[in-house]
Amino acid sequence: MSVTQVAEPLTGTEIDQLCINTIRTLSIDAVQQAKSGHPGTPMALAPLVYTLWNRVMQFDPQDPIWPNRDRFILSNGHASMLLWSILHLTKTQSVNADYETLGAPSVTLDDIRRFRQLDSKAPGHPEYHWVSGVETTTGPLGQGVATSVGMGIAQKWLANRYNRPGFDIFKYNIYAVCGDGCLMEGISSEAASLAGHLGLDNICWIYDNNHITIEGNTRITFTEDVAGRFLAYGWNVLRVGDANDLDRIEQAFDVFQATQGRPTLIVLDSHIGYGSPHKQDTSAAHGEPLGDDEVRLCKRAYAWPEGAKFFVPDSVYEHFSNRIGARAARARSNWKRLFEAYRAQYPELAAEIEMMQRRELPLGWDKDLPVFPADPAGIAGREASGKVLNVLAQNIPWLIGGSADLGPSNKTTLTFKGAGDFQAGSPGGRNLHFGIREHSMAAIVNGLSLSKLRPFGATFFIFSDYARPAMRLSALMELPTLFIFSHEAMGDGEDGPTHQPVEQLASLRAIPGLVTFRPADANEVVEAYRYVMQLRHEPAVLALSRQAQPTLDRAKYASASGVARGAYVIADAPGDDPELILIASGSEVSLALNAHEALLAQGIRSRVVSMPSWEVFEHQTSEYRESVLPAQVTARVALEQASTFGWERYVGPTGQIIGMKTFGASAPLKELQKKFGFEPDRVVQIAKQVLAQSREHSNPRTSRA
Repeated sequence: MSVTQVAEPLTGTEIDQLCINTIRTLSIDAVQQAKSGHPGTPMALAPLVYTLWNRVMQFDPQDPIWPNRDRFILSNGHASMLLWSILHLTKTQSVNADYETLGAPSVTLDDIRRFRQLDSKAPGHPEYHWVSGVETTTGPLGQGVATSVGMGIAQKWLANRYNRPGFDIFKYNIYAVCGDGCLMEGISSEAASLAGHLGLDNICWIYDNNHITIEGNTRITFTEDVAGRFLAYGWNVLRVGDANDLDRIEQAFDVFQATQGRPTLIVLDSHIGYGSPHKQDTSAAHGEPLGDDEVRLCKRAYAWPEGAKFFVPDSVYEHFSNRIGARAARARSNWKRLFEAYRAQYPELAAEIEMMQRRELPLGWDKDLPVFPADPAGIAGREASGKVLNVLAQNIPWLIGGSADLGPSNKTTLTFKGAGDFQAGSPGGRNLHFGIREHSMAAIVNGLSLSKLRPFGATFFIFSDYARPAMRLSALMELPTLFIFSHEAMGDGEDGPTHQPVEQLASLRAIPGLVTFRPADANEVVEAYRYVMQLRHEPAVLALSRQAQPTLDRAKYASASGVARGAYVIADAPGDDPELILIASGSEVSLALNAHEALLAQGIRSRVVSMPSWEVFEHQTSEYRESVLPAQVTARVALEQASTFGWERYVGPTGQIIGMKTFGASAPLKELQKKFGFEPDRVVQIAKQVLAQSREHSNPRTSRA
């Protein structure tokens, strides 16, 4: 019976199939019109997504940011038409940056018609912050499932802190759909291992076991026992042998919800492009449009109008409204009544929840931050950071995080009374132990932030390379995450070049929207934290020293509050009339100040600029930037124990950069400083050369031979 010939009310099975085929045909038409995309997986997984959303999930399309909603993650984000179809059919509403529901659909049918086109709310991969109803940006395989572990940790922590007898304020699950590619990527192994250790029974991954990747059948690369692997991780593993069996799929979700103490993996056996008579089990169905002939054949097999494009029967909208729409609306309404009663009984906790949801900070969040006295011996950046972090965590109850097995070294352990460790038996702990899993650590931090906690992750700066993919997504999603990296230069000299970061600063500065800080002393560390904690839409990096840095005398030099401007004049020539500027970050600021004193003694009017953050400085007004780095002063020297790449913008064509043009070496720090030229005498020598060249350029000789 053709869809257009329906006259009688549909049976339950018929309306189920009609909805599933609507998802399939929307996906087929969108990919075909865009001439780009992946139709196969949406065709195969339409029954799964239909069942999950219409029968299982607690998600209200009228309020897609309701705090107690279930989360859905499409980790194999190339199948994005699954998500755009379901968001459209459920009439999920748009929410703006002020957390207001706009009364407009998140994804319109016109957006789907313009799939993968500029400004469409149906882009090629799910994008958080662009489309309401998307819980996290996915596309790089494995990131979505790893992020789900952060969401699972967050739900456990929130429930432990805020739930009270009779008040289950936070009681939700996280569902993540993934494919062979996600499970091949190492990040998923890291995340699954930690989720099993922590017993995160609120997480369910659905593995689309279709045996196909871009290059062909997975037998050429991926023949391991996935179920056995996850059993070894401590997961509950279920199998559904037919991706079209809605009742079996629903039964598997029932088992997941009844399982305690273990996350669940559902292995769903499917055929990519299921329903396509000629393109099952082919990579073409995975990554290419079907073609006009195949589209007609598919629609004929579905008893669908062959000439219709982007066709949605009215009964499909109605069915979604009557099922997930009505069920979730009741659940959200009941939750809101519960929360009002909770507010009356626990007003302080309710206020915390509301502040968290708006990414606000509590009053007094920066009280009791330390002020470090001047001290030539100084204190390491990591030590100062640890002191600041422990104060902030006591002032901000939802500040939570940890290190990739390096807490005692990078000083990120929260040591105040009651901080505790987050473990399966103590979900209220504030210290997370990620293990040696930097890649998944960063994705988990993203998941925590997406759940509105204020998270941090930490390791040595050199290992930021492992965390970079998730950090990039953090910037893309505009999340206020914090990454704390110690051992930011050659301070761990004896470990040698494998542990001495050279290009990391430049590479992180290249990520749009990521704010990096490399503080010069303990008080700059304080001010860097003061700045980043107030960010609501940007992730931040703190690059901290292992070795002690002199705590600068702020009675002699400018206040460290200048950190909030990204760069500031820390020491100047008499009369604020410099002829030479030394620019530095981190430990090299002290080096620049030593050279500055020597230059002044020789009658050279130098200025020292501390530049802990390029990004913050670039956001200042042109007037302020000119006041710090006046254009007429062309004699400039930059100092940084890192790649020289990028410093040209600040020193100009006549300046010099004292930095690293090779990898480091294994030796004590002082020997390395001498070898690579980070000593006051060399700085003075180069500064004088630059000044002489600048003067010569300004007053060229006119004599003739």
